This record gives sequence, C-alpha cells and structure tokens, in this order.
Amino acid sequence: MHRPLLGAVLAGGRSTRFGSDKAFARLGGRTLLERAVEGLGIMCDAVVVAGREDAPVPTLPDWPRPGMGPLGGIAAALRHAQEAGYGEVLTCPVDSVGLAADLPAQLRPAPAYCESQPVIGLWPVSALAELEALLRSDACHSLRAFAGRIWARAVPLSQEPANINTPADLESAERRSHGL
Repeated sequence: MHRPLLGAVLAGGRSTRFGSDKAFARLGGRTLLERAVEGLGIMCDAVVVAGREDAPVPTLPDWPRPGMGPLGGIAAALRHAQEAGYGEVLTCPVDSVGLAADLPAQLRPAPAYCESQPVIGLWPVSALAELEALLRSDACHSLRAFAGRIWARAVPLSQEPANINTPADLESAERRSHGL
C-alpha cells in the first residue's frame, strides 16, 4: 500500500551568515524558496513550507514555537503529515539546491538523513511522539540528537546538493549553473 509522501521545505532560519532572507535570494532567475518547493514537488505528493508565512504552497508555523531550529519545522511537518494521512515527510532546507530526483529512494527505508546535510531527511510520521518529547525536554535539541533517538541512518548521497549559507556560496552556485 502506498502511503503518500509529504515534502517540507524548512525555511524558518534567520539567515545570519547570509545577511538577508536567503529564501528570496535569486539563483538562475528563481528564488531559493521557489527552487526548493519545485525540487520537492517532483518527488512528493504535496509540499509545505515550515517556518514562514509567505510561500507558493501552504505554510506551517514551527512547532512548538519559532526559534527551535530545524526540529521545529520537522515537528510542524510531521504533525501536519499525521493529521493529513501521510506516512513520511521528506525535508530539505530552503538553501539546498540540486536535490537528486531519486532522493526518497536513496533515503529509504525511513528514518534516514543525508550524511553531509542532516536537515535533508526522510522521517516517518511514527517519529513524531519522540520528536515532541525531545522538544519538550531540556535535552539537546539538535537534529543529530533526534536522529540518534529514532535510530535514523546517515546516508551518503550519490549527488551532494549545494548548501548556500553565504552570498559567496550563492555566487559560486550561480557560476556552476552557468558552467563557469
């Protein structure tokens, strides 16, 4: 039985290293947010954006509140997925460019995450209770701590997506997209 896959772009970060809201930075004429939504849209039955109010698809506030880092966005997406009948959530940050079209297959079975960029992950809805418990606790609220608690696998991807954290990273990605 096929359980639908929800894609979630995690876009609640403050973009401190970038210096401005990188979700709206342009690469090849499109914003990073548009690129992330389109990339997940190819692989998933539906896509949401967590951590912001303005996006080309439905948005979710981070759970339990803003400022929880990527786990707040993953928790929001897992909660939405559970309510809507999805089996898994595929996450990526707004600044990941060049996700492989077979990313879900590379990460299956869930739970699993990209070894070099743990925010790229495939999370079963069944992990929600553990994530909520972690976010309510005084324990370390890191993505790797969550992954360890649910026995998620770190997977080296066949194609590493670009991770754009600074204007220089964006400039480098722009040059690569033009073959320079």
